[in-house]
Amino acid sequence: MNFRVPGPTPVPPEVMAAMQRQMINHRSKEFAEIFRRVTAGLQHFFHTESDVLIFATSGTGGLEAAVVNTLSPGDRVLGVSIGYFGERFLAIARAYGAEVRELAFPWGKAADPSVIREELQRDPEIKAVLVTHNETSTGVVNDLETIAQVVRGTPALLVVDAISSLGAVPLPMDEWGVDVLITGSQKAWMIPPGLAMVGISPRAWAAHKSARMPRFYFDFTAAKQLAARGSVPFTPAISLFYGLDKALELMAEEGREAIFERHRRVGERARQGVKGLGLELLAEERYASNTVTAIKVPEEMDGELVLERLLEEHGVALGGGPGKMAGRLWRIGHLGWVQEADIDGVMAALGAVLSRG
Repeated sequence: MNFRVPGPTPVPPEVMAAMQRQMINHRSKEFAEIFRRVTAGLQHFFHTESDVLIFATSGTGGLEAAVVNTLSPGDRVLGVSIGYFGERFLAIARAYGAEVRELAFPWGKAADPSVIREELQRDPEIKAVLVTHNETSTGVVNDLETIAQVVRGTPALLVVDAISSLGAVPLPMDEWGVDVLITGSQKAWMIPPGLAMVGISPRAWAAHKSARMPRFYFDFTAAKQLAARGSVPFTPAISLFYGLDKALELMAEEGREAIFERHRRVGERARQGVKGLGLELLAEERYASNTVTAIKVPEEMDGELVLERLLEEHGVALGGGPGKMAGRLWRIGHLGWVQEADIDGVMAALGAVLSRG
């Protein structure tokens, strides 16, 4: 099967084999060695010298951890939304009592950093800016470097959902000044769902000291205390640690810059393939993602039927549109374990299905 949904992504056979190991004691020296090796590998790909904490949860759990560990009920938050998952991030903050000012941009467009600057100047009491780097629902990547420059000139924290970007495209946490950076195992990291990894800057740790939102399982302080001993507060997903250890080894062998270049090539191949079929991209090309490509379903077509035929007749799995874009988008995931040949296979299959009308 050519499995090309935006997540979970395919798992390399070496990683699958690593996860088949028998369980070990998660309070043992053996686990501590794996834990420390994995943490160091993540810091390399986060481009950070700060803490990276690992939680047994989905990426959404990582977003919740970021919110509850840095904010208090009633804190004013600027939520930048460009799609379905940006809206979810804001919903988490609201659920815990933050006063969220939503700054929404049309789906398919990127956030305008100048508008973010205006909002921050208008309200100097904003405690955090929540933003999605790569919007999985639309295939749009925000200009995070410029957004970070804007936020860095204010007291606000910059809290970034990088679930479908980190590890596949450049995002130097320390250099850009990101305060909390969240990703999930089932994307560029090439392992199954179940781990969220969170980078935390010194500014975020300072905010954490006064944050008063309720938390227990996702408490940063507890996680950091146990991390110092090579462990976690609660039972970890041991098999996923095996897999992540091997995946990071493979990524280190390929090299960080080589991975970024491969994703650039693959993203370009996807976009050119879509246009070659006479289809329209949702994202403006200058903001098009190198990890997810969203295609507008032609008005006369049944988008869900096309996805069914791709899977049943060609063994190609693509994603549909989430939320209000259900039935109106096809989404190709091209991150993690992916090469140009995988995209060529998608285009050949899609072309064959579309030719039937």
